[in-house]
Amino acid sequence: PLSRWRLWRPLSCERPALGPLLAADPGFWSPPSHPLVGQYNGLRFDAVGRGFTGMLALLAARRSGCDEPLRVKRAESTRRVLNLELNNDRDVQRIHGSGINSLDIDPVEQKYMLSGGSDGVIAIYDLENATKNLQYTCKAICTVGRSHGHVHKFSVETVQWYPCDTGMFTSSSFDKTLKIWDTNRLLPAEVFTFEGTVYCHHMSPIATKHCLIAVGTKNPKVQLCDLKSGSCTHILQGHRGEVLSVKWSPRREHILVTASADSKVRLWDVRNASGSLIVLDQHNGEIAKSSSESANTAHNGRVNGLCFTSDGLHLLTIGTDDRMRLWNSSTGENTLVNYGRVCNGSRKNLKLAVSHGCSPDFAFVPVDSCIAVYDIYAGQLLTELRGHYNYVNCCTFQSYFQELYSGGSDVNILAWIPDLGRIGVENDEPKECEARTSQTGIFQDEWSSSDNEN
Repeated sequence: PLSRWRLWRPLSCERPALGPLLAADPGFWSPPSHPLVGQYNGLRFDAVGRGFTGMLALLAARRSGCDEPLRVKRAESTRRVLNLELNNDRDVQRIHGSGINSLDIDPVEQKYMLSGGSDGVIAIYDLENATKNLQYTCKAICTVGRSHGHVHKFSVETVQWYPCDTGMFTSSSFDKTLKIWDTNRLLPAEVFTFEGTVYCHHMSPIATKHCLIAVGTKNPKVQLCDLKSGSCTHILQGHRGEVLSVKWSPRREHILVTASADSKVRLWDVRNASGSLIVLDQHNGEIAKSSSESANTAHNGRVNGLCFTSDGLHLLTIGTDDRMRLWNSSTGENTLVNYGRVCNGSRKNLKLAVSHGCSPDFAFVPVDSCIAVYDIYAGQLLTELRGHYNYVNCCTFQSYFQELYSGGSDVNILAWIPDLGRIGVENDEPKECEARTSQTGIFQDEWSSSDNEN
């Protein structure tokens, strides 16, 4: 009876080193030889639907205790991101009459999405498929339309959920106001008014010791609004141009980063408002001999886009000089990752997004009418997501299911979903897959069946 069973013996039960994995070290990612083909921790995959040929081996290793569950989770998340494509079965109800400027998915349930448009309208969508049908439309469950008594008079530039629950959200507009909304009543609980046009605002996703909202306006001074007192309690001075983007660190609750039309990016500790901690320098303090560029500038043009990596260790900036740069958020050092030319002709805040739970991390950058997907640490352009008919203004990442939503000047909100139907296509190439599996297999068949022996 024993000869009828196959004995599977692991070749090695050594646990993999998780240091590079947890630290999102670039060494954990093997740069692909083909633009859409690479290796993840030794497992070959490509972005056109082949999937991970060693996924079954990973699952078996996890079950046997030879591998960490985190490795499997990151492998699957990475595969899903690399299979993102425009989903024909999912639509988002059209509410806005003009371009979409901002999108935000609630961080608590990842179920509700805010949108703000150039027409001043705000909409809240339910992303969950309650019908369980393959084809469905994400409906707007409530809107602040033009007939609403408290609607913004001009273009809504930024919308954001309150980080702790969906009972409150914020919006800022060209009408020089920042509004704090009660979601249930759909009425503003507080309104902050400024002297200049409001370009952006941001609330810390991790703060427990303060309730400050950073606001960037046409005025070079960065305003900090306190939700507890209902007033602007701090002013950060240092920029010489309009403030186009602000972001709180997801790692340290008192660290704020601001970007301006003066080509500079400043890091602040809001506990000490006397001056900025660091002014990012693209040359790391070394100016080229034949260069006429000024020192302590992050870009050679307006800086209108900021985004931290999910772990908060690095910062992405994008400017109108058609360059994107990656910085060490602790030291302010330019990592000198080369992303090539990243077209950016926007005069306003450009909202890019990053992935969560993947290795490597990916950046989703609006470039004209498409979304460019970059390997953050290698600087490689992996693919371009095309579907909009006009400029893409914003995108937001849904980390629970690795989905991406984008809004553009074509008034469309598009859903980019992992194409799971293409996974397992490697069966079309049995010889190639067999070779790959033999190279990456964690388990090996040591016994033969009695039928073969006879």
